[in-house]
Amino acid sequence: MFRPTISDRPRVTVTLATAFTTMMTLAAMPVNAETALPDTMTWSSYDVGSAGYAEASAIADAFGKKYGTRVRIQPSGSAIGRLQPLLSERADFSFLATETFFAAEGIHDFSTRRWGPQDLRAVAGRPSSFGIFTAADANIHSLKELKGKRFAYVAGNPSINVKCDAFLAFAGLTRDDVEVIMFPTYANTMSSLARNEADASCTTTTPSHVYELAESPRGIRWLEVPADDKEGWKRLKAVAPFFQPYTETVGAGISEEKPVDILAYRYPVLTVRANTDPELVYTFIKALDETYDMYKDATAVMPRWRLSEAGTPAIDVPFHVGAIRYLKEKSIWTDEHQAWNETRTERLNALREAWPNAVAEAEGKSDDEFSAIWEKHRTKALNSL
Repeated sequence: MFRPTISDRPRVTVTLATAFTTMMTLAAMPVNAETALPDTMTWSSYDVGSAGYAEASAIADAFGKKYGTRVRIQPSGSAIGRLQPLLSERADFSFLATETFFAAEGIHDFSTRRWGPQDLRAVAGRPSSFGIFTAADANIHSLKELKGKRFAYVAGNPSINVKCDAFLAFAGLTRDDVEVIMFPTYANTMSSLARNEADASCTTTTPSHVYELAESPRGIRWLEVPADDKEGWKRLKAVAPFFQPYTETVGAGISEEKPVDILAYRYPVLTVRANTDPELVYTFIKALDETYDMYKDATAVMPRWRLSEAGTPAIDVPFHVGAIRYLKEKSIWTDEHQAWNETRTERLNALREAWPNAVAEAEGKSDDEFSAIWEKHRTKALNSL
């Protein structure tokens, strides 16, 4: 049997004393003890250089300083690249964009047999405004006046295009009612108005391209989306239920003196799997709240992460029960929010229940046939709600 020598004993004594001192120090840190984040975490996000990556990095830095949590951020330029680590449990949380909605709905990249509607939940997501902008000299003053006008879309970018479709739906229009001009890249699409190759498109209020249009001879105008138009909002939410009314005061041709009533969606959307441990989600959103003052000045839009904005519907998927528990404690979550969450969960569950039926019916059929079959089942499920 091993017996420590005399020279060994002081080392053991010192080690025990050090451990005791450390335990006493930790006991004197009630915030860290109550907010017991894991020692290490992995998050997925948009590519390095994106707003999503910058914001995830700022929050990770705050978590590290306050709780000692080491966060590894796994960036990806593709929707599937950001979601795959989360679904395979290689990432704990994901800072996502509209692919959260696409994945839950089983559309676009997620409409293939290998995917289908994913059971995702939101923790929080800051508002990001989005609007239809037009060239001022096109004399378009309302969404209905877009009919017959040249509308710029981005080829292969459903995240942008579905939002444009939602605006048209608000006015009772579809792509068939406008002259669709498809441009190959986002940058080319946004700058097409200044080149007089289109009259309208949609994006956020601060890209350089919209400032260029505002300074060009054509000028810029943002089309308003009245919050009190219930029928318009009903049509819009049938296309994009994650939108909500928003009054923007920052952007090209927009200011505190010249605000515009447009829309907001959530980006980034802090996303988890539905089966993620509620205690982990509760602890995470609590830490997000407790460290707010440490990261809120990291970028111009980071103040919008305050939970009174970031912790309320509408958002791409239902909120996780762990997040709701904390939001209730903070008196942020209301009966109206709960009703929204239940309706959104019902929609997601209906689509998930419809998926196996579509897969079974499409057995042995081509991918194109499968797409048509799934769209039929998807439409039937949504119409049943």
